[in-house]
Amino acid sequence: MHLVLLAAWTILWFGVVQPHGGFSWHYLRTGGELIYAGSGRADGGLNLYAHHPELQMGPLSFLAAGLFNPFPESVGQFLAAGVMSLLGLLILVVAGRSAAWHFLGTGTNHQRLRQRVLIAGLAFIPMWIEVAVRFGHLDDVLALFFTALAVRALTRGSPAATGAFLALAMDSKPTALAFLPLLLALPRGQWLRAGLWCTALVAVAWLPFLLNAPQSFDAAAFTIPNQPASALHWLGVNDPRTPPWDRSAQAAMGLALGCVAVWRGRWPAVVLLGANARIALDPSVYTYYTASVLLGTLLWDVIGQRRLVPWWSWIGLITLYGTVFAVPGDAARGLIRLGFVIASTAYVLLWPVRDRRRRSSQSRSEPVGTDQAVGTAK
Repeated sequence: MHLVLLAAWTILWFGVVQPHGGFSWHYLRTGGELIYAGSGRADGGLNLYAHHPELQMGPLSFLAAGLFNPFPESVGQFLAAGVMSLLGLLILVVAGRSAAWHFLGTGTNHQRLRQRVLIAGLAFIPMWIEVAVRFGHLDDVLALFFTALAVRALTRGSPAATGAFLALAMDSKPTALAFLPLLLALPRGQWLRAGLWCTALVAVAWLPFLLNAPQSFDAAAFTIPNQPASALHWLGVNDPRTPPWDRSAQAAMGLALGCVAVWRGRWPAVVLLGANARIALDPSVYTYYTASVLLGTLLWDVIGQRRLVPWWSWIGLITLYGTVFAVPGDAARGLIRLGFVIASTAYVLLWPVRDRRRRSSQSRSEPVGTDQAVGTAK
């Protein structure tokens, strides 16, 4: 029943947003046309990034987007929005099953777990529709979907699948690099296998572009305006456009926080911390950025904690999305965004935890830190 309710909630939001959606779909449509054009166009195929640095999506996203190009543009955008909306529901299913497997043998009440998925999902869906339908960012959608699948593989103790899915996430959108510390949540003996799978699939997707047209590296230097409502601007960075150090700092901050989370036995917080790094240091304030944060809070609320009410999902929705409409001042909105990042990061990394009993079954491999309860208060 909780999935029926979430499906109805998704359809409702889809119906409200879709008539005015597809704001950024033209980037994906153009990229899809170029990547399938091959050598038939001077700026197509493996020359795509060298000639179009504004296309900041991964090659896998363009390959997927090109599948909708045979349709008229409006029809293709509608079908893509529908598929992307469905992937949001699948993420909720995957998150619930990941949590169920993670807590296997701990006496978890699965009815309460379904309720947590329902309550967190009600917050997650509006932001998912924002990225999938209003903006049509297939790259973010695929990156977050593959990340959710990586979490599922992690809870099942599958190093090859964990590495492969994280690679596919980065092949869809480079910012998924911040989620890479999930590999470290595997048992130490599985790190090499997972890393090799991840490295190989990333190389297969990106190296052909870089080797064929070395100037493709210049796409990493593409800049966007520094918005007054960004947390970056509030921190005192007044550059009119993206500072040259910003993207590398985002990645370094996300990776560092994720590694600390794994070291602290709180790997379900890795996605939230990676998304927080983007929110804190990105010069723009597009509302679809919040979808990655809401995936992070969803995973934290259903896997990282055992409370019935998933507070962080709703706190994230209200502070990062609700304030866009309720708070008039740019500086105030930037402060609120930064406040959410600091508060949620401090909570998931520093809030006291207590050991919970080990699982009764030790017949399968378990990720590092899964014998700890992260916020076990009910």
